[in-house]
Amino acid sequence: MDRRKVLKQTGLLAGATVFGPSLFSLLQSCREEPRLDWKPEFFTEEEALTIAALLDAILPRTETPGALDVKADMFIDKVIAHTYDEKEQQGMRDQIAEFNAQCVKKHGSNFSDLGEAEKNEALKTAEANSGKFSRGVWGTAVGEQEPIGFYRAFKSMALWAYTTSEEIGEKVLNYDPIPGGYEPCKPLSEVGNRWSL
Repeated sequence: MDRRKVLKQTGLLAGATVFGPSLFSLLQSCREEPRLDWKPEFFTEEEALTIAALLDAILPRTETPGALDVKADMFIDKVIAHTYDEKEQQGMRDQIAEFNAQCVKKHGSNFSDLGEAEKNEALKTAEANSGKFSRGVWGTAVGEQEPIGFYRAFKSMALWAYTTSEEIGEKVLNYDPIPGGYEPCKPLSEVGNRWSL
């Protein structure tokens, strides 16, 4: 084992005490797995293809990496495999199956097999039929939360997986490994991108 890898892993162990062992190890383990040899822990192959197609449609590669570039599909698979109970896992399977059934009914194929125009139409329909998140104050929802449905819940998870990835945190969002002082009245034009830490 080379010194850089040992130092990196030692640093991860120290950081894990701050960020929580389970989530932090899930984030890091996704980065080490080879893309072509990846076998889902939770998803079936068909479900994994649907999830990958959804991620690529929601967060495609542009001038910044896409969700698949940062292995968000692998991260989501690990989160569901290790943090969802059996009822929640079955609920996820049922929702993916229902989403694909709607795509088959309207377009003749599962989401992953559709063309770009059909995928966009399927996403517009899913967006229109999804509930909205209740407004919140300091991260807490105000009022009763209506059911949001599979698409909006998955979209939220996709954004979380994407923005918490190491590559996006360090290369796309503003990143300062050693944060400095507090500036309470800084003009928004000087702030720039959202901060990852």
